[in-house]
Amino acid sequence: MSSFEPLVFSGVQPTGNLTLGNYLGAIRKFVALQDTHNCIYCVVDLHALTINPSPQDLIDGRRAIAAAFLASGIDPVKHIVFNQAAVFQHSELAWVFNCIARMGWLNRMTQFKEKAGKDRENASVGLFAYPNLMAADILVYRATHVPVGDDQKQHLELTRDIAQKFNWDYRERTKALDLGVPMEIGDETIDGYFPITEPLIEGPATRIMSLRDGTKKMSKSDPSDLSRINLTDTADDIAKKIRKAKTDPEPLPGDTSGFQGRPEAENLVNIYAALSETSNDAVLQEFGGQQFSVFKPALAELAVEKLAPIADEMRRLMADPGHIDAVLATGGERASALAEKTMVDVRRLVGLTV
Repeated sequence: MSSFEPLVFSGVQPTGNLTLGNYLGAIRKFVALQDTHNCIYCVVDLHALTINPSPQDLIDGRRAIAAAFLASGIDPVKHIVFNQAAVFQHSELAWVFNCIARMGWLNRMTQFKEKAGKDRENASVGLFAYPNLMAADILVYRATHVPVGDDQKQHLELTRDIAQKFNWDYRERTKALDLGVPMEIGDETIDGYFPITEPLIEGPATRIMSLRDGTKKMSKSDPSDLSRINLTDTADDIAKKIRKAKTDPEPLPGDTSGFQGRPEAENLVNIYAALSETSNDAVLQEFGGQQFSVFKPALAELAVEKLAPIADEMRRLMADPGHIDAVLATGGERASALAEKTMVDVRRLVGLTV
């Protein structure tokens, strides 16, 4: 084996409604990557257990994420769409990685600190070890690339650290069993089993903020439904939320330097630029100097044009849960076959089998 075959992996947690931010920041990128890479897209339902959802919420959320994947244009035949719990090898490799990763590495994870808050002693072990399972999600397929947002960059760095340590710890056995790929670690070239996965960050990051507060990220957990556009919103819902979005009395600036102290104005222009796949400068060239009474209807029309068909298809798919479950089951079988090839090797490398 001379190199790792390029492969994209990413997952979305089934917790609550997907928002416009999730679509622009992740799912739309997943769709585009299908044209250039082999892709595996996962509903990471094991990760969702860290927030202790009700069983029905977990079932509904799993189907909703799968429906969003399909409605957005992900092809489950050419690529793989499945749910994490259907492939036990994720959990098996995660345990191996629990024994590879160091406590100090996990203690540095800022997401754990944020989610655990001040009462860290009361946080679950699952929340603490979450990044090790994420590393297993990626590396059980020996994925070479992961589309990643700002909030997951640190976890991907940990994935790389775990892969490097595994490769180093088992370098001699990997060479003896002829299972590796030559790679440089420090000043040495070794036969490594896992790729050092690369982040896929194409173009400027799309960071969509709340429609009610331009300083806060658009979130499916915000108590105000008016703060976000959900992927299941109707055309009327989308138009109403944009119409009611918080703004200020000034007209739109002529260039991006005019966004200083105007987070809501910048957010709405960001949304327009992202939906139209253009730049903020281009949007301001068209709308700079105009009032929001002109800009908001144009933004609403664009958002409805882009999002309403996805919402309609999501609702159609979710009305047939048996179909969604069948897609996930088929994807799970295909994913499991790939994951088992990796685990056969890993079990031999660590000495669980001969």
